[in-house]
Amino acid sequence: MSTHKAENVVVSKIKLEKMLCMKGGNGQSSYANNSQAQALHAKSMLHLLKETLDEVHIGPSDKPFVVVDLGCSSGSNTIQTIDVIVNHVAKRYEASGSVLPEFSAFFSDLPSNDFNTLFQLLPNYYYDGEGSGTLEECLAADKHRSYFAAGVPSSFYRRLFPARSVDFFHSAFSLHWLSQVPENVLDKRSKAYNKGRVCIHGSNESTANAYKQQFQSDLASFLKARSLELKIGGSMFLVCLGRTSVDPTDQGGAGLLFGTHFQDAWHDLVLEGLITSEKRDNFNIPVYAPSLQDFKEVVEAHGLFTINKLQVFRGGSPLVVDQPDNAAEIGRALATSCRSVCGVLVDAHIGDRLSDELFARVERRGMSQAKELLDQLQFFHIVASLSLCCDHKSVPMNTIN
Repeated sequence: MSTHKAENVVVSKIKLEKMLCMKGGNGQSSYANNSQAQALHAKSMLHLLKETLDEVHIGPSDKPFVVVDLGCSSGSNTIQTIDVIVNHVAKRYEASGSVLPEFSAFFSDLPSNDFNTLFQLLPNYYYDGEGSGTLEECLAADKHRSYFAAGVPSSFYRRLFPARSVDFFHSAFSLHWLSQVPENVLDKRSKAYNKGRVCIHGSNESTANAYKQQFQSDLASFLKARSLELKIGGSMFLVCLGRTSVDPTDQGGAGLLFGTHFQDAWHDLVLEGLITSEKRDNFNIPVYAPSLQDFKEVVEAHGLFTINKLQVFRGGSPLVVDQPDNAAEIGRALATSCRSVCGVLVDAHIGDRLSDELFARVERRGMSQAKELLDQLQFFHIVASLSLCCDHKSVPMNTIN
């Protein structure tokens, strides 16, 4: 994967869209090798995914069943999720006595995503020549897939597919990524200027409101686009980082990931004279972890979807380690986890060499407080099951699971 030059960074909507991605390839700090926590969290929510799939309308077998994963990234997690979706829907067809339709899966992410690594992980497609085999026949050969696959490189905050063409949308661990850092957060003349910080966690009220408004605008755009693309009777299953606090400056697990050791590491570079404070202040992570109410307000305000399920789900730690008593391993896990999701932005802002320095300090800081990290760094997720509606209906919000 090519590196970014520090002088090329402007965190505008267009620039961010062209560079934002999880760390590609198969290296030590790649997302593919540092997304075990996401895999575990997704596995713990499979029963919720299947409940949503049970409500999807089963169409005629001569029409393909279309599945889309939005924010697919470049590891095996998205492939495993599509396997679960296709297999579950196929079993519904078989249970109804229907012939299996052809399945089509679209993997979508920003153009900067490492689609090459993702597609190298895809097994070959199994086809019996008639398109009418059973699920067991489709999966008879090891490492074969039972769906056609394609990539869609673009932002999910805009239209991606023809009208009424998709049966099921899935998106996990992506909607907390904003389309851009709010402009006034980087404006010295604004009350929202996030001086001394690199994320929303612990910021002032004006900064927090700017991030919240950007999230609301982005989610509204997302919902509008999907409302046009989803088939009548289709559904969406959405998961994003969330928070339990009503205070948006308290970003929970996302805040602890980006607002403690990571932020302190930036401060180290400033104190050591390796970067200026202005250089640090011109960098902000475009992430907002909404509360349940934040999410619900946007969905209800636009009346495009019915909320079938909306809850906060306790995901657990983003750090997966073999030896929880090994401080060095925990420090490395923190640094590589952080770098796998935001390293591309850091590289682009300060260059590869200083990026190495930054994450070395993140690792050392993680080592020094290893026990506290494992105890306190816990992720919560907003989980939403949505379907198209004509008349808006309010539903009660579930408590934390």
